[in-house]
Amino acid sequence: MRTSNPTLREDTFAPANWGGISTELTRPGDSAVMTMNGTVAKTAFLLLLCIASAIFAFQYTGVNPGLSRLLVLGGAIGGFVLWLVISFVPKTAPFLSPVYAVAQGLVMGAISLAVAGSTKAGTGLVLQAVSLTLGIFAALLVGYALGLIRMGSVLAKCVVVATLGVGLTYLANWILGMFGIHVLGAIHGSGAVGIGFSVVVVVLASLNLVLDFQFIEGGVRSGAPKYMEWYGGFGLLVTLIWLYIEVLRLLSKLNRR
Repeated sequence: MRTSNPTLREDTFAPANWGGISTELTRPGDSAVMTMNGTVAKTAFLLLLCIASAIFAFQYTGVNPGLSRLLVLGGAIGGFVLWLVISFVPKTAPFLSPVYAVAQGLVMGAISLAVAGSTKAGTGLVLQAVSLTLGIFAALLVGYALGLIRMGSVLAKCVVVATLGVGLTYLANWILGMFGIHVLGAIHGSGAVGIGFSVVVVVLASLNLVLDFQFIEGGVRSGAPKYMEWYGGFGLLVTLIWLYIEVLRLLSKLNRR
């Protein structure tokens, strides 16, 4: 199953990426192999670390506004470096994914504070975004566990292509903005185009969670090593952070209307 999450590449759970571990030693049902429950537990732990770090940043930068930019810049750069290392060396996931969660939490906290300060809803807007993000994740997880949510190959390919399109749109908007060109400014506005775009992206990010679930399930079936639970949790956290940012962006647009 393909996924648009660059962390969970198509060959992520291929035996060649398991550090030479024999498939005879990693059979499904073995205590040394990856399980769905184990992956969910690791994801929950990483999510709690990220939330705790975000709360710290939200409160601390509120008292010391000058640190906000430093936290965002440091957390973003550090998080990107960690993302690269973990993505290319999955064996480092048990050690580095918690550090990544903390780094990204600092970024999310600082960004959330900036958004809260720019809207009338304030902190309430951030709490709504967190609640909606966790609610979407929980609903999709339960639905997937019950077998109610699955994606066929055609829909999965459409989600991957659409996600790539959104990524290229953001990239083009950023590059053009550097030259003072804002032809895509409408997607960031609070008008019908901006809100419609955000709704589409939130739905797209949610569908990516389903793809991640299916992709991780493939690793469980193939008998991936135990440390891949951390890698799977890391991949889910990447998508959840994206979903939260898009939910926060949508709510802030609605609040400006």
